[in-house]
Amino acid sequence: MTVEATTERVLRLLALLQRRLSWTAAELAAELGVTGRCVRRDVQRLRALGYPVHAVSGVGGGYRLGAGTRLPPLLLDDEEAIATAVSLRLAAGGTVAGASEAALRALAKLDQVMPSRLRAEVRAVHGATDTLIGPVAEIDAELLVTLARACRDGVRVRFHYPGRGAGEQE
Repeated sequence: MTVEATTERVLRLLALLQRRLSWTAAELAAELGVTGRCVRRDVQRLRALGYPVHAVSGVGGGYRLGAGTRLPPLLLDDEEAIATAVSLRLAAGGTVAGASEAALRALAKLDQVMPSRLRAEVRAVHGATDTLIGPVAEIDAELLVTLARACRDGVRVRFHYPGRGAGEQE
């Protein structure tokens, strides 16, 4: 087997692991057209590259891609790449403080690696849609994260805001 074939297979394995929460070795072997032993070696190759691939043995066990300590390269299919690019373009004009610049940087990186046919699709979506813009009020990113954590953790949040009248409302 050539190095190119091994590299291609390992990338296909990574794409499979990103597609579903858990895979058995037999399922991966069938998808890749290889043996279970080959799957184990390819999983080791991914681990050597920094991908946290977890294995659970026994009934109901299998391989799963875990969250890493660093962000490894992602493999996106065509629909995911277009959705990501469109979302980043929307975020670039958004109202979260500091997110616009980060979204533009990420979009530039994605644009560099995206095939031209997908860039054309993204441009078509962007050209055919308008973002509704109301009164622009920038939201502090730290406040947004704090509120998101409160929602996730079920914490009650109180805040005051100016009402339409002259007084404060709660």
